Amino acid sequence: MPGRVWLFTDDRMDGHASAGHPERPERRLAAVDGVRDGAGDELVEASFDQPAESELAAIHRPAYLALLKDGSDRGGGWLDGDTYLGPSSYEVACLAAGATVAAARAAVAGEAAVAFAVVRPPGHHAAADHGSGFCILNNIAIAAAALRSDGVARRIAIVDWDVHHGDGTQDLFDADPDLLYASTHQSPFYPGTGSASERGSREAIGTKINRPLLAGDGDDAFVAAWVDELLPAVEAFAPEAVLVSAGYDAHAADPLAELSVTTEGFGAVAQALGRSVARIGLAGVALTLEGGYDLQALRAASAATVRGLLAGIDSG
Repeated sequence: MPGRVWLFTDDRMDGHASAGHPERPERRLAAVDGVRDGAGDELVEASFDQPAESELAAIHRPAYLALLKDGSDRGGGWLDGDTYLGPSSYEVACLAAGATVAAARAAVAGEAAVAFAVVRPPGHHAAADHGSGFCILNNIAIAAAALRSDGVARRIAIVDWDVHHGDGTQDLFDADPDLLYASTHQSPFYPGTGSASERGSREAIGTKINRPLLAGDGDDAFVAAWVDELLPAVEAFAPEAVLVSAGYDAHAADPLAELSVTTEGFGAVAQALGRSVARIGLAGVALTLEGGYDLQALRAASAATVRGLLAGIDSG
């Protein structure tokens, strides 16, 4: 059936740039090519809107949003030692959030089996009142909040296979019992969070599941963590939506990290996730791009993800 893979992106996102920084416009282009490669004739390149101010404010404090807008209007600067802000960065960050919201809505509505927001800047390190780790707005958290506001999903699972722990995402939902956060990531490594003992707080204890990996770990450890433990937990949680923080900096070729996951490893986890989504009975899965800084690896792993998800959904 044509049209099962929806791609959400916008070349205006390339306006967010800082010379020599690894979070660069070419990343989006590589991942877009990967989604196209993986989808083939099943691809739909979908349009989307900027998020409403209320959708941003559901996650981020108004004072922080005002700081971002003012900073961009003044020509930019640095949110921290890693995270830059340029003249168009607030607009671009809003586009990234809007694309992720649209992807989540398309997947939940059954319009797309795989809805992939190929965006930049990434988002999973962004907290309610600050950005960090290349991230300005927390795209996946904004999407989760939008689904709840729409009334289409309350119980949501966020799957995060970026090489860095999504500290912003976990912190935002740490006490939320209806939000399952499952992550593999290199440890010890930036941002220094994500130990196995971090399981959520108050009524949400047990809904945050972290499986740290060691430098040098490859497909065996990565695939086993997801297939043997994390995805069974996602299925047991019985979410009404599954959203993926799809980072590819765990790839062996990535210059900024030290895991050794291959393109085939990403494909295997994606196929297992597709089977889980089918068994849960969901209409689709939404992804948003996080890290990944080797362009060839980013393209290949994005393609493998799309192929794997479709194969898993079809095999159920």
